[in-house]
Amino acid sequence: MKVSTPLTSGWTLSLDPARHVPDEAPDALREAARLPATVPGCVHTDLLDAGLIPDPFVDLNETEVAWVGRADWSYRTGLNTTADATGHERTDLVFDGLDTVAEVRLDGRLLGTTRNMHRSYRYDITGRTDPGRETPLQVDFTSAYQEAERVRDLLGPRPNAYPEPFNFVRKMASSFGWDWGPTLVTAGIWRQARLEHWSVARIAEVRPEVTVAPDGTGRVRLHLRVERSARGAERDLHAVLDIAGVETGVHLPPGSTTATVEAEVPDPDLWWPRGYGEQHLYTCTLHLTDAEAPTEALDRWERRVGFRTVELDTSPDAAGSGFTLVVNGVRTFVRGVNWIPDDALITRVDAARYRRRLTRAADAGVDLVRVWGGGVYESEAFYDICDELGLMVWQDFLFACAAYPEEEPLRSEVEAEARENVVRLMPHASLVLWNGNNENLWGFRDWDWEPELAGATWGEGYYLDVLPRVVAATDPTRPYWAGSPWSGSRDLHPNDPGHGTSHSWEVWNRLDHAAYRDDVPRFVAEFGWQAPPAHATLRRAVTDDPLTPDSPGVLHHQKAEDGNGKLARGLAPHFAAPTDYDTWHYLTQVNQVRAVTTGVEHWRAHWPHCAGVILWQLNDCWPVTSWAAIDGDEREKPLYHALGRLFADRLLTFRHIDGRPALTAVNQSGTPWSCEVSLRRLDVNGAVGAEQRVALDVPARGVTDLEIPAALTTAQDPRRELLVADADGLRALHFAVPDREFAYPPAEAVVKVTPQEGGAQVTVTAHTLVRDLLLQADRLHPEARADRGLVTLLPGESVDITLTGWDGRSVEALPGALRAVNGSGAPISFGDASR
Repeated sequence: MKVSTPLTSGWTLSLDPARHVPDEAPDALREAARLPATVPGCVHTDLLDAGLIPDPFVDLNETEVAWVGRADWSYRTGLNTTADATGHERTDLVFDGLDTVAEVRLDGRLLGTTRNMHRSYRYDITGRTDPGRETPLQVDFTSAYQEAERVRDLLGPRPNAYPEPFNFVRKMASSFGWDWGPTLVTAGIWRQARLEHWSVARIAEVRPEVTVAPDGTGRVRLHLRVERSARGAERDLHAVLDIAGVETGVHLPPGSTTATVEAEVPDPDLWWPRGYGEQHLYTCTLHLTDAEAPTEALDRWERRVGFRTVELDTSPDAAGSGFTLVVNGVRTFVRGVNWIPDDALITRVDAARYRRRLTRAADAGVDLVRVWGGGVYESEAFYDICDELGLMVWQDFLFACAAYPEEEPLRSEVEAEARENVVRLMPHASLVLWNGNNENLWGFRDWDWEPELAGATWGEGYYLDVLPRVVAATDPTRPYWAGSPWSGSRDLHPNDPGHGTSHSWEVWNRLDHAAYRDDVPRFVAEFGWQAPPAHATLRRAVTDDPLTPDSPGVLHHQKAEDGNGKLARGLAPHFAAPTDYDTWHYLTQVNQVRAVTTGVEHWRAHWPHCAGVILWQLNDCWPVTSWAAIDGDEREKPLYHALGRLFADRLLTFRHIDGRPALTAVNQSGTPWSCEVSLRRLDVNGAVGAEQRVALDVPARGVTDLEIPAALTTAQDPRRELLVADADGLRALHFAVPDREFAYPPAEAVVKVTPQEGGAQVTVTAHTLVRDLLLQADRLHPEARADRGLVTLLPGESVDITLTGWDGRSVEALPGALRAVNGSGAPISFGDASR
């Protein structure tokens, strides 16, 4: 049986004195010092552990550690293969990931070179280690800048969205900085290193095609490739597939290295996205044996798979052409989030962190996660968790916001990288779509690339030729789409809202969020609005005193071009300009929720014309003002809590149809929704100006519009009245004028604090209309969390807010933590605060 030994101990790290050593490098490293190194890991985390660099996430330290990415580094350890190699013919040295440009040497002899972070590497070292002594193993990394600049000089410049050469090296693009991320160009052994000892043959590759026939029969077809040793070349091999109690095998005669084995599973339980059904998974095992010793497995491959079908319907219709994911024959409205690397130092993201973040997404009603093209193909743990939670995965190939050369030395790397990762991720039922790139087809058309390129290659051949060929040949069970945005044709604008996928960035960059209502794309793959991180997150990362929206540290943690200017211009149509940091922080959070709410409610109301929204973005990779719903310290912004309502199966929203207010009810569940709706027109004091109850009937996975009687829409004073709709515990509100014009009374409430195990319950009872009440739990204690975000209370209504991480004793801190829109974000006036 194959024996695998992880290489996790005994590693050291040093600057490579024979190569480039930046002037900024500390003297302790210049003296040929070797530091303890963590593998898997990266140079930055080792330097942090050694206390040789400051935390790059704090203040302006990012710029102080920029030299690290320009340096060359050497990892070393010793191999002793004697014990594990006993009785085995072959010993392989395997690296699941090297970041990025490296030379691998054993006992001073070169084994190979690498230039791609997104591939694995295997070296036969049989007989190259000496029994009884440690054989030196050395991995020397050249700065990714040096490689990128070398390739740029060789192939010529190409335009991109940022002033860094990330498009000339196959490395996580966002390492070079983005409009939400720091520039921290990493290096290191970033995924597992190990020794593998084996005899006769090993399983080199398994491509599982898992399908469901029209009659409901599950089919598993495993395409197997083996590697044989010299002795194994003439052996008869046997591969046995076992799934759901069904066992079937295939014979590999001497010399054969490939085979296909198939099994049929009668009427399997299907895997469904969350909200549509259960996530049934089956353990699929393949054993490889030698005919001379059939009871002893040479190697074993095991994965969990799910039976389901997935199609992408882009059929033309009277309005253009759609973009609808169809799973198990059911057409879906996608409620998605975009995923970026969860830490700028990617090796710090472990399985527990993936589970926390993805569980939060599922809890908020998310059913799809798009793995964005400027990051990485995530680890197995990410996709395993998505399988379990029912989170569909849209996987970008790793191209983003730049023109990419199609010549060598990049072209062969791209094709090998794509094929390896398609094969690696194929077993996962959650994976529903391969996407060629992020914004590059759009960039060529609209970002003035064509004149600058002057006929040079820019990546189109990857997206429209290489990648679709790789997917068709390797994973025919899933659809491929050339890019996001992409209209499906060279003859159409890539970001045509009437066709395929669209990115909505005129809103936020140039337009108020009300402009989301101006069009209805077929599928919104990116849209979003910025807000700062939680106060405690910003306070940890920025030591400015005083903390202001434009203090140096706060501005450094705002990477978007004119980001604070856009925040201010976004507030202006709705609120009076904030005059202090606390009000600015609160109102920008409110406006982020308002913007995303406007878009999601509008697009969901137009199902099935619009078949999905994917929020930019779920997560952050460091403490930063960004579009994220969960910040870089894992604190939920108010936006996160708003997603629970916006992505719920059932949604109520007011909108205008033909110039008149209407109530729209969206039912994404698989059962009809029938109930009574209470419609009221209220003034700011809670007095009812008009009221009516109407029947509501919404078909399964349908949308119903209700016309609102004129008596309810004819306000005596729009500045003092609002519409309220209540149905089955859901509520929709409509204010006819912006907040800065509405005659809000000062927000007054009574607060009661009840300590309970692990935290406290805060009950707020409104004496007046209280708009967008927010309890910022982290202002009570940095570890405190609240179970809800913004909530609007009518006079006399109460809300219970459950807190963890705060014991409820310091009630005097509550006034600074509770705010409402009334008074342009000023603290609430309390009639009482008691425990």
